[in-house]
Amino acid sequence: MIRSMTSFASCEAEIGSYTIIWEVRSVNHRYLDVSSRLPEAFRAIEPLVREAVSKHLKRGKIECNLSYKKDKQGEQGEQAIEINEERLNQLLNAASKIETGMNHFQAMSPLDILRWPGIQAEFKEDMEPIHQAAIELLNDALKQLIESREREGANITDMVTSRCELIHEQMVLAKQRLPEVQRLLREKLEKKIEDLLAEPEQARLEQELVYFLQKMDVEEELDRLDSHVKEVRRILEQDEPVGRRLDFLMQELNREANTLGSKSADLQTTNVSVELKVLIEQMREQIQNIE
Repeated sequence: MIRSMTSFASCEAEIGSYTIIWEVRSVNHRYLDVSSRLPEAFRAIEPLVREAVSKHLKRGKIECNLSYKKDKQGEQGEQAIEINEERLNQLLNAASKIETGMNHFQAMSPLDILRWPGIQAEFKEDMEPIHQAAIELLNDALKQLIESREREGANITDMVTSRCELIHEQMVLAKQRLPEVQRLLREKLEKKIEDLLAEPEQARLEQELVYFLQKMDVEEELDRLDSHVKEVRRILEQDEPVGRRLDFLMQELNREANTLGSKSADLQTTNVSVELKVLIEQMREQIQNIE
């Protein structure tokens, strides 16, 4: 299925005491370019973010932004004071020994004890489960992004297919007109030959013959246009990234349309060439957005 490279997805979920929000944006790019904006508490998952994106997407500039909120209960739990019992006993034993050897010993207050290095145990939250859940939520956001890209890709496919139909109609007009164009060219050529035979100039005669033969031979360009259009339709049915191949075919279609215009021997063929280039340019603008 054809996928667009432009899309946006957002996912939000409560994970423990955290509310995590992922926002994923995708725009056109020649290759896969992944960037992420992560809070410091989630900096460790950056390699996992890149790995997750590369598994789902092949092309585009992808921005993954994570933000989070922490509920009040979680904040209070994080700020709760935990006592290092072993360190506290060591401090009290030391204070007791000092007290026995001093006449005037000022007892330490509970706040003095809390200020003593090592008495308060450092709180370290286990972030590993939260990190894993955040990556799972990112995968959900990427799936939503892909669904959005596929919906837009379906619209692009319809547009390109309709332009292929119009190109085919223009080629039919050119082929129908071709016998009449060739007849008029033959008449002009015969008149030129008569004029040149009256005043023979071999070099001039050869130049005129080459000129008229080139003008008459446009069937090859029309056949190649038809072949390229058929290839575009075939590629649109493939279930893989095809943006680069379609972009190449647009270049080839444009080249053949230009050649047809340069060989045009009448106004209708010129109009067909101009219309073909307009249709090809419309397709090219949309195909640049295909993965």
